[in-house]
Amino acid sequence: MQFSRRSILAALTATPFAFVATKSRAETHDVAIQGFSFAPHVLEISAGDTVVFQNFDNAPHTATSLDGAFDTGTLGTAERTEVIVETAGSFEYRCQFHPSMKGIIVAN
Repeated sequence: MQFSRRSILAALTATPFAFVATKSRAETHDVAIQGFSFAPHVLEISAGDTVVFQNFDNAPHTATSLDGAFDTGTLGTAERTEVIVETAGSFEYRCQFHPSMKGIIVAN
């Protein structure tokens, strides 16, 4: 079987474009800490996405997962931090200072 130069070139150039077209990009999602609650309360994302927690309250808060997957540390007023959720799963979290403040991140 013999291949022409054109068919080889077409095959070589088609492959990278097919890969780029199917590759997904990580996204960034925001969680506001305001009024002693997390908004949104339930956040659905893809594994590998970044979640930005920002504190709009006058009190310090944390977003600490119950299974130890992430912890923002203490966030003062107007402070923010990013957490990358590497794996799929459901991650419940709460504020260490105010345990009634709860949220869930669901990563697919």
